[in-house]
Amino acid sequence: MNSNVENLPPHVLRLVYKEVSALAADPPEGIKIYPSEEDITELHTAIEGPEGTPFAGGVFRMRLVLGKDFPAVPPKGYFLTKIFHPNVGHKGEICVNVLKRDWKAELGLRHVLLTIKCLLIHPNPESALNEEAGRLLLEDYAEYESRARLLTEIHAMGGPGGTSGAPQDPNDGPQPKKHAGDPTKRAGPSAAAVPAALGNGANGASTTTSNSNISSSTNNVAGKKKADKKRALRRL
Repeated sequence: MNSNVENLPPHVLRLVYKEVSALAADPPEGIKIYPSEEDITELHTAIEGPEGTPFAGGVFRMRLVLGKDFPAVPPKGYFLTKIFHPNVGHKGEICVNVLKRDWKAELGLRHVLLTIKCLLIHPNPESALNEEAGRLLLEDYAEYESRARLLTEIHAMGGPGGTSGAPQDPNDGPQPKKHAGDPTKRAGPSAAAVPAALGNGANGASTTTSNSNISSSTNNVAGKKKADKKRALRRL
């Protein structure tokens, strides 16, 4: 919706700012306030699901929109978190008497928020926007409770708005191999090690050849001595 800041008289804006500031500093139990510095006519909140209801454990985001005729006309309330409730329409619109015929300018936004929270404890099937939820509440409470609980677990668990907006953990998902991007730390011999390895190989080959030559010389000397001995025996 468009902002109504420019449509509201200055004295009304001052009163709204004062009340929203007081709510943010001292919110009702189980309700968090997220005022907007850019648009004071739209108030975002988060309501904790009351214990003992199918909404327990959930956190439901909601917004109040102040129209151009506020406070003569009540604000409009919308659930931003999906909820299965007789008095909440499929688009999140809220049906409660305080936002309609029971509204009085002196009631204030705190009273509205508390009334909406109480609506989670005591639904009113007689003014149902969700007719299926209203029918189940009257005819089959177990099924109503099961449906409401299921949607709470799907949409309202894990914080306002669920966990889809949470930043991804950098440790999640496949990780690059260690040192994969650092050529100085890759596996295998370094450039400096290659010539050394080649040098060691050459020295090894030279040493092997030298040992072979010594062995050959030794064998030749022994053979020569053996031949000389045989010639000496023939002369006898």
